[in-house]
Amino acid sequence: QVQLVESGGGLVQAGGSLRLSCTASGLTFGNYAMGWYRQAPGKERELVAGASSGGYTLYYADSVKGRFTISRDNAKNTVYLQMNSLKPEDTAVYYCAADRRFQGVLAGTGGVGYWGQGTQVTVSS
Repeated sequence: QVQLVESGGGLVQAGGSLRLSCTASGLTFGNYAMGWYRQAPGKERELVAGASSGGYTLYYADSVKGRFTISRDNAKNTVYLQMNSLKPEDTAVYYCAADRRFQGVLAGTGGVGYWGQGTQVTVSS
């Protein structure tokens, strides 16, 4: 079955950096668009970034533009989220998402085909 396994979360001070990784199995990775979502306590899950199957088309939420970078290594079945200049408001559980369509991975809970289990990111002020 399809599995998406995130890693790289943790506690960091404001202004610091983290790199999240998500390794996929059970699917042909190069055929899937990938994305990252986050959910803070008491808030809805929100899209952070997305990458098309080939990695040529990227999407970023306005709140992370210029600070976060999504990339993928299709040879390693892994998508990354490099997070720089972290702010306390970036604190959330971050989820990896996969779908055969780029629009699907951007569509949220109603459109994403597969989800990871999430990794906690905490940014202290």
